[in-house]
Amino acid sequence: MKMRLLATLKAEKPILSAPMGGAAGPDLVAAVCNAGGYGVIPLWGKPADQVVAGIDQLRALTDQNFSVNLNLSFPYREQLEACIDCGVHGVSLFWGMEPKAIARAKAAGLIVLMSVGSAAEARIAADAGADVIVAQGWEAGGHVWGQVSTMALIPAVVDAVDIPVVAAGGIADGRGMAAALMLGASGVWIGTRLLASREATIHDIYRSRLLEASEADTQWAHDLYDINWPDAPHRALGNSTSQAWTEAGCPAPGSRQNEKEVIGHRPNGEPVVRYQSYTPLPQTSGDVEAMSLWSGQGVAQVREIAPAADIIKEIYLDAKRRLEAASSVL
Repeated sequence: MKMRLLATLKAEKPILSAPMGGAAGPDLVAAVCNAGGYGVIPLWGKPADQVVAGIDQLRALTDQNFSVNLNLSFPYREQLEACIDCGVHGVSLFWGMEPKAIARAKAAGLIVLMSVGSAAEARIAADAGADVIVAQGWEAGGHVWGQVSTMALIPAVVDAVDIPVVAAGGIADGRGMAAALMLGASGVWIGTRLLASREATIHDIYRSRLLEASEADTQWAHDLYDINWPDAPHRALGNSTSQAWTEAGCPAPGSRQNEKEVIGHRPNGEPVVRYQSYTPLPQTSGDVEAMSLWSGQGVAQVREIAPAADIIKEIYLDAKRRLEAASSVL
């Protein structure tokens, strides 16, 4: 299945970059592609012309294949048609299950990666024609679709479908990749570790918090950072906002203290309010520590900043060494 995944993606290494909105721009995705991995660029939520512009920007940086990430809970049809018109290699679909979207992309000749949180969803996606299943465990950072841990989810999904499965959630080094492959995954989906890449477009305060965090410093919540994206469970680093919210008894949206408080501004001057779903960019101003600092539980393995290409190489070679060592022992 690993070879089938590589043949499908036309990549050298079974490592995919997670489509971290705001953090994974063309530079990061191109660096992953050029290092032999498979990049996934988040372009959902943008008008079709901006989707085309994003694709063009990425193509100017790499001649390798990549996928465009689309969110099925937001308007996506025009964006999908833009991807088809541009002839991208593939699309990565998440946050919902719409067989019609899979069928449309497949009919146009695109490769389809479908993110799921259960074996049942994986079967639906496979039956609809998906080429690759991305099984996201509960340990994942950012927006988390399911409730099952990676350790339990991967073998269940692998047993449920006859297409390659990519493991996502809590994987940040070669040990994690080796473990995922031993569980039956064909490849891995890396997010939090790549936030500490030089190419990731995040604020220095955010990056510093990641480098200092332990595996116990993230918090899963259903509706903490829900402004701009309601009803979307997520995992982020604990901070002053989450601490005050927890101490108040985790009140529901509409009854949280300081709910409309402006705590900063985007680089373009637009306000960022408390509890907003927003990735702090390098030029974001204000109380960055109090914003949504997305992170998975694998953050404990993130201890240094490095070029994305070096991160991909390190994870791949370490996983290879560990798997070879394990085979010789067993």
